[in-house]
Amino acid sequence: MLVNVSYNNPEIKRKIDAEVGKPFPLTERIKMNGVGSPKLFITSTSLEIHNLLILDNNRNVCNIEMRPNGIIVGFRSLLESYALVIPYYKLNTYKGKAEEYGIYKDHHFVKVSATEKAIHRFFQKIINYKIDNSPTQIEDL
Repeated sequence: MLVNVSYNNPEIKRKIDAEVGKPFPLTERIKMNGVGSPKLFITSTSLEIHNLLILDNNRNVCNIEMRPNGIIVGFRSLLESYALVIPYYKLNTYKGKAEEYGIYKDHHFVKVSATEKAIHRFFQKIINYKIDNSPTQIEDL
């Protein structure tokens, strides 16, 4: 779900919370050593996101916020803020070249450069959290 989050709209906030959960409480954020990414430089995107980003001449950057049931990829275009809301069951991450990660959901994707170790650690944190908190597919007989 790609939404404009520039304005305080309770209906959009409710939809985001229903899809990826409410933000982590402060104590949980401290235990996890933070739930937000460093600044990520966008290298390529899907067409719909690309059409938003080319409206201004600023450097295309984004950030990622972890939630209990998914992540939110946030970016700005002109004076508007947008969020790509991705639940964990639809999230696919790929490490492309040594310096690039891809975040995919259905027909949306964002590729970011990973030139710092903090970015690699954050993506590992996302992957580990997704694995640890996903429902198991094995049923007892």
